[in-house]
Parts: sequence; structure tokens; C-alpha cells
Amino acid sequence: MSWVANMMISVALPDQGLLPALSDWLHRDAPWNAHSGRVDLKGVGNLTDQMSSGLSTWGGTKRPECSVWAGVLNHADLPAILARIESMPWEAPGAVQVLLLDQEETYFRLWMIREGHMTQFSPVPPPEPDGSQPWAY
Repeated sequence: MSWVANMMISVALPDQGLLPALSDWLHRDAPWNAHSGRVDLKGVGNLTDQMSSGLSTWGGTKRPECSVWAGVLNHADLPAILARIESMPWEAPGAVQVLLLDQEETYFRLWMIREGHMTQFSPVPPPEPDGSQPWAY
């Protein structure tokens, strides 16, 4: 059984050269999450530059003026991935934006580096009084 997380990342222009290395780390060395029962395994997927082909699939009459890398990860240890991103040698760490949508969630969480640490900017809603989680499937 899989455990899927969708990930997008956007960084400042001087830092775009770090994203292929992040993608390679995700592909070969990123740890699996505890849900898998196989924390000994490595490699959860990869990211691709959504503008690498030069052809935009974005709507509108103009080309995007940002670079977005995206991928679908399987069994990813998201805290480990966020720690890896936090530790990378960014020239503009304040411009790093990571959007994560984990399995059974219905909206992306936005993470940014503030004061040297990954900080979540989208709130995690509390459970309903009956214990249900209306934001999850």
C-alpha cells in the first residue's frame, strides 16, 4: 500500500541550482516514513522543474515568472525532508516556499524558512468535538 504526498517548492533565482540535488536526494536517499513499516528503505520519488520543457501549461497569456518544482512522493518522511531543505545552503532562505499535501489531507501546508528554521504558515485545524477531522478524507 502506498502513502502519497504531493510536494511543490519554489526558491529565489540564485538558489534554483540547488533543486536538482534536492530531487536527487529524494530519489536515492530520502528516508521512508513510519507508516510504511520499512524505515530501512531509502528513496521516495523526485521533483521536476515544471518549466524545464520551455512550454508552460499554466493558464493565462503570459509565462510564469517563477520556477516551481513539483513531485509526488511515496512513503516520504516529511519531517526529514523539511529538515533537509532547512539545512541546505540557500542564498535567500527567506524565499524558500514548500507546499506539502500529505495522504488524506485536503489542502497544502505552506512551509518557509524563518530565523533559520522551517516554519509552517498554514494552520492545522483542530479535530471536531466528535474526534473527526473534516479537512481529511
